Amino acid sequence: MDFEIIKIAEYTLINVLNDRLDTNIAPDLKTELVRVNANGESNIILNISNCDYCDSSGLSAILVANRLCEDKLGTFILTGLQHDVEQIIRLSMLHTVLVITRTVEEAAEILKQKEIN
Repeated sequence: MDFEIIKIAEYTLINVLNDRLDTNIAPDLKTELVRVNANGESNIILNISNCDYCDSSGLSAILVANRLCEDKLGTFILTGLQHDVEQIIRLSMLHTVLVITRTVEEAAEILKQKEIN
């Protein structure tokens, strides 16, 4: 399994365990994201701290997650970007669309504050 899925009170955390978010695992990630969302989750944190490579299919999976959460009036947070992946995110201008944090803890704090407000 290339993912670890952890349900927490305010959100679901998905850890990508593979070092590449590419055509080999992106379709499976999309499937998991749709499943999690269909089960009622509107807040998802995607931790890609293990990934040192991401291609267009990986970016597509990230955008699917963002859209699924937005459609349910939730929040998608991408976290743990390695340098090369962050460069791809910036080149594609996705940093202007996505909520991105350095750590899962920062992401969880954002969602906790959202619940309070």
